[in-house]
Amino acid sequence: MESQDDPKPGADAHEPVHPDIYGEDGVIRASFLAHIGAAIADRDTLTLKQDVSHLHQSELGDLLEALLPEQRRALVDLLGADFDFSALTEVDEAIRLEIVDALPNAQIAQAVQELDSDDAVYILEDLDEADQNEILAQLPFTERIRLRRSLDYPEESAGRRMQTEFVAVPPFWTVGQTIDYMRDDQNLPDRFSQVFVIDPTFQLLGAVDLDKILRSKRSVKIEEVMHETRHAIPASMDQEEAAREFEQYDLLSAAVVDENERLVGVLTIDDVVDVIQQEAEEDLLRMGGVGDEELSDTVIDTSRSRVPWLLVNLATAFLSASVISMFGATIEEMVALAALMPIVASLGGNAGTQTMTVTVRALATRDLDIYNAGRVIRREVMVGLLNGVVIATIIGLIAGFWFQNADLGGVIAAAMVINMLAAALGGILIPLFLDRLGADPAISSSIFTTMITDVIGFFAFLGLAAWWLHLGYPPA
Repeated sequence: MESQDDPKPGADAHEPVHPDIYGEDGVIRASFLAHIGAAIADRDTLTLKQDVSHLHQSELGDLLEALLPEQRRALVDLLGADFDFSALTEVDEAIRLEIVDALPNAQIAQAVQELDSDDAVYILEDLDEADQNEILAQLPFTERIRLRRSLDYPEESAGRRMQTEFVAVPPFWTVGQTIDYMRDDQNLPDRFSQVFVIDPTFQLLGAVDLDKILRSKRSVKIEEVMHETRHAIPASMDQEEAAREFEQYDLLSAAVVDENERLVGVLTIDDVVDVIQQEAEEDLLRMGGVGDEELSDTVIDTSRSRVPWLLVNLATAFLSASVISMFGATIEEMVALAALMPIVASLGGNAGTQTMTVTVRALATRDLDIYNAGRVIRREVMVGLLNGVVIATIIGLIAGFWFQNADLGGVIAAAMVINMLAAALGGILIPLFLDRLGADPAISSSIFTTMITDVIGFFAFLGLAAWWLHLGYPPA
């Protein structure tokens, strides 16, 4: 029985075979990785070109991430002109810089000429300014100006993510002229879904979908079938805001305009999907206090990104410890408190994290704003109160039976209700406060929320216990 990966009988022995490089778990097959590794070690250029050059850019990106650093550089060298540089947009920044830094600028300049402008900018934007200038100087004038204009826009803006290749025609052209133009011009983008309509100064007048062009007679003027571009995106707009426009209006592509409303590029759905994924990962990492860390980062870089927030966490931990130290005598008198304190802190911290996560995500998606904030705050307070009563009842009964002390069960139950309310309020008010200040609530909300629940939880629990003992009730 023939293997799926074996060549068909009678096929040319040198004809490339296109096996599925992924296993059932979605990871590159170990056999394929070993095969490529052996070809690299043997410097078998023919095998590499047959088995690698046909891969999609995302597949090649996964392969690069799976290879060892020295294998990556060797693979790029051996493939030469057959290496698809667009694959570098699919790998971690550290791997991309590692590969690019090992290549001469002349080779990079030659490669970026074959890329779409958005992919070229994605690679160039991480390079030093001197290397950028040297590479751009080797490009044709028109392409150099386009890439330089994109690089001049702020990082993570629509101008950085846009593609400067687009199709634009004047309004007085007919549908027939437009179709002939699209058939004859060799410099048009490979894929597009809209034709933009501009005046002589490149002011954006409107757009025509391709299906509308195909359904119209050749003699019809473009201005008769075009529609106004209602969702033109300013080049300076943050890429997350641009992605939100795509999500809200179900766009496949959108015109990008400069401050004078002149057409400068187009943003497409494939780039927006990357932006959405990037922003989601960024928010998730920031909530964990690890910044923009990537798996390919070095030990030093990883440590440097984590230490600052660990130091902040250390300061808040000392604040919690100072609260505990205030009740040292109470803990000595009722040692069971020391065993129960972690429960109060843990449950309060988890409850606060739940509320904070929902709040940060709602702020990021604009589902939470000034108009519904009051209602959401009231809801979270009621949820905190309800959950507090449920958890307090359970932990109160367990603590009472465990230490044979009903009073102690009542103390921890009351403290749990207070801490769950504090967790609910802290989890929603801290992100809202940081957002109002213009700070990113995903970065530091978790640390401050945990600080609130720890401080209030310990203070409520130990304070109530001290008050209870002060009334003369016997300790356990």
